[in-house]
Amino acid sequence: MHKSILYKLLFFAVILYGLSVNAQVLRKRTTLLMGGRFDITIVAKDSLSAEQNIDEVIAEITRIENLISDWKPDSQVSQVNQNAGIKPIKVDREVFELTQRAIQFSEATKGGFDVSFAAMDRIWKFDGSMTEMPSAEAIKKSVEKVGYKNIVLDSVQSTIFLKLKGMKIGFGALGEGYATDKCRNIMLAKGIKAGIVNGSGDMTAWGRQPNGKDWNIGMTNPFHPDTLFAVVPLNNGAVTTSGSYEKFVVFDGKRYSHIINPATGYPATGLCSVSVFGPNAETANGLSTSLMVLGQKEGLLLLKKYPDYSCVMITDNGKLVKSKNFKIKKFKAKL
Repeated sequence: MHKSILYKLLFFAVILYGLSVNAQVLRKRTTLLMGGRFDITIVAKDSLSAEQNIDEVIAEITRIENLISDWKPDSQVSQVNQNAGIKPIKVDREVFELTQRAIQFSEATKGGFDVSFAAMDRIWKFDGSMTEMPSAEAIKKSVEKVGYKNIVLDSVQSTIFLKLKGMKIGFGALGEGYATDKCRNIMLAKGIKAGIVNGSGDMTAWGRQPNGKDWNIGMTNPFHPDTLFAVVPLNNGAVTTSGSYEKFVVFDGKRYSHIINPATGYPATGLCSVSVFGPNAETANGLSTSLMVLGQKEGLLLLKKYPDYSCVMITDNGKLVKSKNFKIKKFKAKL
């Protein structure tokens, strides 16, 4: 065979090999975990590998759920709650440190976020059955067992103790954010360079789509929940959204969100949607919930303490507010 022909064949063989090595497929699966919907998207070298990695993500979320879900009676968090006012409970270091971070967040927000919110009485109904506001006395009583300052942590023994009988801790969406971050880190450690884990709106994305483009994240219009008000590019980071557009009540022309301020027992007002962008979903979720509770002015002041995070708020009257450090260039919104 002529040398030049041989070189050409070798050249094309190298190109084809390179294409086969770099070829990526995208696989997506939706499942119910942690009491909500999870959408898992993985980009891998082939379909089998992608599906196996989705299985691994689901197994990891299930493992975390079995540790921290306060509605599973045999979870470590449920054991802590069942022994409130009785004795400290030893927990895995992972659960201890998640609780520790949640308490730090409770302190940073002055109780606007409170990991012990699970003890709150559900006196507000958002299913259409409530015709008048609860009394001030009932609202005050509903949060009497809430208070992160009554949580005692022992780092040496890795124990959690709730001082008051009837107290409860619960991670809610903060746990979903933590789970999505954990899954991203596991996938990156395995060499899976792109994917999205979306836990009921707490979303962690890394890498890019197989075509090389950023992931496109749709943001729900709070006034028309079946439409989007913006599509945001995302490749390495997290976005979480807290909103009242699906669950709220209106009394005397004022809109009350299903997100309750654990310090007062009153629903959040003033904002109907808050989306927070940043490096990880756990912190972003804590911030989006807290900003909803604190409102525009206090919320933006809190966000300044977290310079790696930015936000988009939508007020009850339809005004769009961005934090000063919001730098997503391709962001175009239309309400």
